[in-house]
Amino acid sequence: MPVATARPIVLTAAERHRLKKAAYGHRTEHRARVRAWIVLLAARGRSNARIAVEAGVHVDTARTWRDRFADLGLPGLLDRKRTGQPAAFTPLQAAQVKALACQLPAETGAPLSRWSCPELAREAMSRGIAAFVSASTVRRWLDQDAIKPWQHRSWIFITDPDFRPKAARVLDLYARTWDGEPLGADEYVISADEKTSIQARCRCHPTLAPGQARAMRVNHTYGRGGAPLSDSLG
Repeated sequence: MPVATARPIVLTAAERHRLKKAAYGHRTEHRARVRAWIVLLAARGRSNARIAVEAGVHVDTARTWRDRFADLGLPGLLDRKRTGQPAAFTPLQAAQVKALACQLPAETGAPLSRWSCPELAREAMSRGIAAFVSASTVRRWLDQDAIKPWQHRSWIFITDPDFRPKAARVLDLYARTWDGEPLGADEYVISADEKTSIQARCRCHPTLAPGQARAMRVNHTYGRGGAPLSDSLG
């Protein structure tokens, strides 16, 4: 039987430069580096058997990438597209879950202060967005747009014009100082606060829903709307 002759490889200057860069590059994937070496060795007139030994691959692998380059050039060294399994979810379903994550739970009627991936998955299934979706799938979708509804940022606006002198006195006491003089060894600072109570309170500013690369924003100050301070002290 006749022996198949290895196909000759002739490289242009540009092809040789790109192949050497791939073969010697520290960040090149291993498979891409091996394929580049196979073609470079083939361009030197090596047989497939010798290339297999020098590149540490099977002779069929050397023949395959040599022939692919001979037929297609540099694009022939790339992996062919694989069909794989059909997608389990549509882009619309992923977008609907992302939109849900960018809503406040109270707007949807959910008794939650913030969303978690398991809660979003349950809500998506209850709404019929998907028959079944796991929390890990939801997390992967949200990661694509850096959406993290379980995180929040809070802020407070100082509205008291006398805040600075009031705060300065408290901070001085924390540093054991009063009217510029240090407290003595027999002097102590006692801090007391009102007792907890159930009061009708509303936030001064509405909570802002999370968005792409933006955490939920929650105002830290409240407007007292219920029991007066004297009623909350026992």
